[in-house]
Amino acid sequence: MLLILIAVHLLSRDSIAAPLSRSPNTRASTDSDNGVNNCRTLFNIVWGCLTTIFACTWVSAHPNVPPPNQSRLQLLWRRLKMMLVGIIAPEIMVGFAARQFFAARWLANDFKFSSTQAFFFCMGGFVSPTGRPIATVEQLEDPDVGSELQEAIRNVNEEDIEDKSKGDALSKGIALLQGLWFTVQCFARAHQHLAITQLEVVTLAFAVVNIFIWLLWWNKPLDVQRPIAIGPPTPRLYNFLPSFPRASRVDRFLRAIGAISADEYDPLSSVSVPSFWSGTYKSDSQSGTQFLLLTLVGTVFGAVHCAAWNAVFPTPAEMWIWRTSSLMITGIPGVLFSMSLYAISVESVQFSLTAALFEILMNYGPIYIAPRIILVVLPLVELRFLPASVSVDVNWSTYIPHI
Repeated sequence: MLLILIAVHLLSRDSIAAPLSRSPNTRASTDSDNGVNNCRTLFNIVWGCLTTIFACTWVSAHPNVPPPNQSRLQLLWRRLKMMLVGIIAPEIMVGFAARQFFAARWLANDFKFSSTQAFFFCMGGFVSPTGRPIATVEQLEDPDVGSELQEAIRNVNEEDIEDKSKGDALSKGIALLQGLWFTVQCFARAHQHLAITQLEVVTLAFAVVNIFIWLLWWNKPLDVQRPIAIGPPTPRLYNFLPSFPRASRVDRFLRAIGAISADEYDPLSSVSVPSFWSGTYKSDSQSGTQFLLLTLVGTVFGAVHCAAWNAVFPTPAEMWIWRTSSLMITGIPGVLFSMSLYAISVESVQFSLTAALFEILMNYGPIYIAPRIILVVLPLVELRFLPASVSVDVNWSTYIPHI
C-alpha cells in the first residue's frame, strides 16, 4: 500500500511535460512521426491502452457456471457483461472476487475441500443428477445427505475440474505481464519527465486493480461451461430446503458483491447459480475483511487517478472536473474503508456496522457512479489536445548498463 502511494506521488509530480523546443500546449503530431524511432503516434497510445484494458478485464473475468443449453452467443454475451462491469466499476469485481475467495477458503478449512474444489462449489460447478445446483452450505450440512455430498465433492479429482477450465497459469501470466509492462512504461515516462495522457493513467488504474482480482481468482477455473453431477439420484437432497422469496436481479447483484449473504437463493427454483453468486460462509470476520478489501481497492483505484492532478488539460474546466471526480472516487471508498477498520476492530458491532456500510453503499451508489463514468469518457475527449512530449518514447538505453 505504501509503495502504491509513493508511486502515485511520483507520477503526479512528474506527469507534467518537460520543457521542449515547442510549446507544451502544442498538439502532438500523429502524421509526421510515421514510425520514426523514439516517437509514438496517437494510434500507438490508444491501441496500447485499449489492449491493456481488454487483457486486464477479459482475462480477469471468471464467470460462474452458466445455465445448460446456452448458445455460443449467449455465453459470449454473459462474459462481456461481466467485462463491462469490470470496466465501469472494477472495485465491484474485486468485491465479488474477494467474497468468493473467502467463501472458498472457509469451505476448504471446514469441509476439507481443496482450493479448486471449493472454488468450483462456489461458482455452481456441482449439480445433482437431476441438474439442480449444489451450492449452499445448508446442503452440505443436511443431516441426511450432507456428509454424502461432502465426500462426493472431495472425491472429484482436481485434474477433472482444471480440465474444464479454459485458462491456465500461462494465459493468466501473459495477461499479468501485459499489465506489469504497461505499469513499468508509465513509471519510466514519469522518471524521464515525459507527459502521460489521462487515458494512460486510467489504464494504469485498471492494471493495478486487476492485480488484486487475478490473485483472488488464481485458483478459480476459467470459463467453465458444464457442471459436474454428484450426489444421490433421488430428489431427497432438496427436501430440507425452505422456500425463499425470489429477490430482484439488482438485489441479488448487490448482495453478491456486498458483505451480506444472499440467503434468498433457492436451488429448487433454478438450474444454475446467479451470475454474481459467490457462495455463503458463516464468518462475520471474513465478511468484514471482504468489505475492507473492497473499500481499500476502491481507494487505491481513485488515488491512481489523482496522479494526473498536475497533468496538462485542454481547458481549466476539464482539469477541475477531473480533479473533483478523482477526489470523489477516492474519498467515498476512503471513508467506508475507515469505517470498515473500526467495524473489524470492534468485534461486538462488527456485523451490524458492516450491514450499515452496505446500506450506505446501496443508497449513495449513484453519487459514486457519476464521477466513475466521467473518468471513463473524459480521457477519450482529452485526446484531441495533447502536450508535445506525449509523442516522445521512453529512452530505455538509459536503464541499460553500458561503457
